[in-house]
Amino acid sequence: MSGYKYDVFISYCRHGSVQKWLMNHFHPKLRDCLADQVAPAPKVYVDRTMRRGVHWPSDLRHAVRHSKIMVQLLTPGYFQSPWCMAEWRSMQERQKVLGLANLDFPQGLVYPILYSDSDNFPDEGRQLSWWDFKEFGYPELVYQESRDFIHFHRKVAELAADLAALLRQVPEWQPDWPIVEAPDPVIIPPPPMPRFDP
Repeated sequence: MSGYKYDVFISYCRHGSVQKWLMNHFHPKLRDCLADQVAPAPKVYVDRTMRRGVHWPSDLRHAVRHSKIMVQLLTPGYFQSPWCMAEWRSMQERQKVLGLANLDFPQGLVYPILYSDSDNFPDEGRQLSWWDFKEFGYPELVYQESRDFIHFHRKVAELAADLAALLRQVPEWQPDWPIVEAPDPVIIPPPPMPRFDP
């Protein structure tokens, strides 16, 4: 398949509470707020919505290559994940090809969001200019019933407006976008079945 398939690729680490926060709050709210900004509604890729039965490493690579921009949900675990690093490095390589995210043209295709910590990030993680969402990092569904959730909505709406402007500037898709490979997952064989002697 040629061309862009997704507008936004969400890159995150599955460890900790960020995955629950993403699925309960951030992903649906971002999708709705982007639809308020752009028609037709931008398509957002999250691996948790992947079809069953697909080879997920291939699906992730395909999604990165066919996405316009990447939104990173930054946690300490993000920088320890080989898959997150491969996704990020792939977009960094694309930026190099396009001459983006440098001294002459600082805007890039990677859009970092701080979910937690930052004190334990590596140096390159601390050099990112991110949107700070730490105060909204409540993963449980009950958060939607709180008074604070309106502030979360406003922050995501502001972010969506910024993303909508960035999406209008994305260069044309190229079939040779670089992809940095992550190791295929190690598949552990099932334990042997116990033998029962008669």
